[in-house]
This record gives sequence, structure tokens and C-alpha cells, in this order.
Amino acid sequence: MSSVISVVLPIFGLILVGYLCRRTGRLGETAASELNRFVVWLCLPALLFRTTATASWQEIWHPGFIATITLPTLAIFAITLGYRLRGKRHLVDASIDGLGAAYANTGYVGIPLSLLVLGESGLEPALIATLIVVCVLFAIAVVCIEIGLQAEQSYAKAVGKVIRALGKNPLVVSPILGTLWAISGTALPGPLDEFLQLLGKATTPCALVSLGLFLAQKQSGSTQGAWGLVGLKLLLHPLITWYLAFHLFALPPLWAKSALLMSALPTGTGPFMLAEFYRREAAVVSRTVLLSTLGSVVTLSLCLYWL
Repeated sequence: MSSVISVVLPIFGLILVGYLCRRTGRLGETAASELNRFVVWLCLPALLFRTTATASWQEIWHPGFIATITLPTLAIFAITLGYRLRGKRHLVDASIDGLGAAYANTGYVGIPLSLLVLGESGLEPALIATLIVVCVLFAIAVVCIEIGLQAEQSYAKAVGKVIRALGKNPLVVSPILGTLWAISGTALPGPLDEFLQLLGKATTPCALVSLGLFLAQKQSGSTQGAWGLVGLKLLLHPLITWYLAFHLFALPPLWAKSALLMSALPTGTGPFMLAEFYRREAAVVSRTVLLSTLGSVVTLSLCLYWL
């Protein structure tokens, strides 16, 4: 329990800092949106580019583990997306909700927790899980959002607009460029690598402070549905992963334990960043981030006890 709390507590601290800065007037009304734009246009693209540019095929190619992380993540996203669409929710908002139910906080909580619980050997599976969540899931959600933003009657025109929009989206372009860099086999120059590291490390603290700033504002939107997303993230996601890791694929103990821990993580700030970036209602996903982070203290502790 103490190891989980030691990792989760700084998250609440950063959210609280943002909340207090807004409540006391130290940061203005537009601070949440502007700080979030800084993350989306600079910090997160730098993190995505560097992560993909420095990854090697040998490090990330573990088919059983990749399937164990990818299949439940995409299943939770698809289930939530379909349910929300059936409830007449717009595709853009349904995609953000789907991301809220499936987007694990692998970077800020998962990696430190893996190091604490599994040691240095737990870093590699945690990094693979981060790549899948941040690159694959995030990219699919962005594609769905861009499709939902198109109002063209012509299918060809709609596809063209989506492609152009994706080509201008830093969250899609940066991992593609990073992959191409990795394929070239060229090492990142020292100054460039340091530059990208500095920007990338600012992603999580800035996003969490931005979330605190947003929560300090008067909430006009309904938070109905947040508990459902939390339940999918903290209960159904780990359950599916447990079956795949320990039974269907029968992964080696270290990889099976890591997969279960990664699936039991709370929702990261990615859905909130997208909601703010696309100017959509962020009340549900912001509440989901908070509730799932709090609830993960219990669910992660149960997983650790069982493991």
C-alpha cells in the first residue's frame, strides 16, 4: 500500500497546486487552456518523438505481451465508444470517453511503480505498454475525433479533410517521424536528445497542473458517466488482462505481472488534454482522472497483494 501511495500522492499534489493557483488568482482564467496547448504542441510531441526514435525492434518485440496489453486496451475503448454512440453521444465526445476508460497512466504511475515492485527488469515491459497506450491508442482516438469533426456529405471530401487534419496534428505526426528516425538507424545528437528530454519531462506535471486549474473553475457540464468509465478502467480492464496474461498467453511471470499492473493503472491525463485541445466538454474526463487515481490506490494494492 505504501509504495502505491508514494507514487500516487505526487499526482494529487500537482493537481492541488493548479487548483490553488486558480482559486487564489495566481493564474488567470485562460491558464488551463494555454498550459494544455503548451503540452499538446510542444511537450507531448517531443516525448512521443524521442520515445519512438530511440526504441529498438529487439526491445519492443514481445508478441504475447504486446497482444496482452493491446487487445484489452482497444476492447475497452471500442466498448465505451459503441455504448456512448448508442446513447446518441457525438463521435468526438464518445471517442474522448473511450480514451478515458482505456488510457492508462503508464508514464507517470506505471513506470515508477514497476521499478518499485519489479525492479530494473520491470522497466522494459512498462516502456512497451507506454508506447502502445500513448502512440497506438492515442492515435486511434485522434483519428476518430477528426472523423467526427467533419460535416461533409461527400465521403471523398470527408476523407481528404481527415487526412489533412491528421497531417497537421502534432500528436500523430511526431511518433511517425520518430519511427522513421528509428528506422534510419541514426542516433539522436546529444543536444537534440537533451532538448527533447527537457520538453518531454514537462508533459505530466504541466498536464496535471492544467487539470487542477480546470477543476478550480465553475463546472458547467455534467459529470454523469464518470463512474462508469472508472469501473471499466479499474475493474474490467485488469480482469481481461489477467485472463490473457496468466491463462490464454501464459506469459512468463515477470511479463504477466507487469501486464496486470499496467492494466490496473488509473486514467492518465491524455483524454483531458484532448478534450481541452478540441474545445469539448471536459467535466466527465477530468472527474474520471481524479476518481480513477483515487480508486487505483485500492485496486493496485489488491493486485500487488495477489501478486
